[in-house]
Amino acid sequence: MSTRPYILNEITWKTTHKTKYEVAILPWGSTEPHNFHLPYSADTIQSEYIAGESARIAWEKGANVIVLPTIPIGVNSGHLNLNMTLNINPSTQLALLRDVIYSIQRHGISKFLIINGHGGNDFKPLIRELKLEFENIFIGLINWYQADKGYDFFDEPGEHGGEMETSNLLVIKPELVLPLSDAGEGIEKKSKLTGLKEGWVWTPRDWKRISDDTGLGNPKKATKEKGEAYLKSLTEKIGGFIYDLAVTKIEEIY
Repeated sequence: MSTRPYILNEITWKTTHKTKYEVAILPWGSTEPHNFHLPYSADTIQSEYIAGESARIAWEKGANVIVLPTIPIGVNSGHLNLNMTLNINPSTQLALLRDVIYSIQRHGISKFLIINGHGGNDFKPLIRELKLEFENIFIGLINWYQADKGYDFFDEPGEHGGEMETSNLLVIKPELVLPLSDAGEGIEKKSKLTGLKEGWVWTPRDWKRISDDTGLGNPKKATKEKGEAYLKSLTEKIGGFIYDLAVTKIEEIY
């Protein structure tokens, strides 16, 4: 039997029927290549771990929180020319979120938090739309890689399959990480167009053209020790927020 009563996938009705949950947490990842050495599930694995550890911290402080099953597929339209990438469209995400929030609302939960690990998942416009339907539900978003960008822990965190993500996977699922000698250097090919290069023009990136190994950021300096330090700091920060959210009434957030 699970010793994690805050993970829905690991508990039974014997636990849930007598528990009033205050916050529902939905981890969201993706299925896409991460350089040559990390698994397609890298974003999903990290989101699930970070959500679970953060929930543990909040639970042990006394907050009744529940982590929902992780969504393993994200918006990957720019990766679809890379073999075996899976994509769902933003409209599909909106429909999934609507159904999940409707479900948790039926169970008396008024606070909902997405913990996202994939840059292609742009939840802000979806949340704005859903708030028109669920006025009395707090709908929040944490992109964990923005909660702490890792500059205090890594020489070059990287954006995709780099030092940060590799270090994290060496902690969470080391058996799925190939030797770093197999990894590419994650060099990004910049656009020749000034606006795109300087960042004030945006378009979805064509991942087959911008990287020879699908990575962005050099993973060669990744270590388990760096990942442990980063993940500990990050989950304490997110766990503290989840606890604060759980014990604060919605009408008293502002």
